[in-house]
Amino acid sequence: MQYWLMKSEPDTYSIAHLRADKKTGWDGIRNYQARNLMRDQMQIGDQILFYHSNAKPPGVVGLASVSQTGLVDPSQFDTESKYYDPKATLEAPRWIMVEITYQSSFTHFLSLPELRQQPDLEGLMLIKKGSRLSVQPVSKTHFEIICQMGGARV
Repeated sequence: MQYWLMKSEPDTYSIAHLRADKKTGWDGIRNYQARNLMRDQMQIGDQILFYHSNAKPPGVVGLASVSQTGLVDPSQFDTESKYYDPKATLEAPRWIMVEITYQSSFTHFLSLPELRQQPDLEGLMLIKKGSRLSVQPVSKTHFEIICQMGGARV
């Protein structure tokens, strides 16, 4: 099993949306490194830290898991979508997504400043300067520490 942190802007898609929907396709990723992580490394059952980005303050709000992999992102073909990619074709799609399923919400919101103050999280990609990737690998140790801090059972 692997562990991930996935970022979403709460006005666009929050943990509350995921809780209500139960599952969703993680579409609209247009960074090749993030796409490659989803395409090549994510497996069904992998655990996800759900992170609200572009919020004041940003932070980890809950847990999800990968429920399907290798799905073609349909937004690349939608000419009305901001994620439309004119170079993508049905025969050769460029963008892949995963489906994630809601697991739980944290009882304690973990803000980015709070995470940065935790010495045991040294090396966590999220708190490194310049780290903006929307899909990030997380070590099992860091995942467990964050879950404990957030009040989630692992």
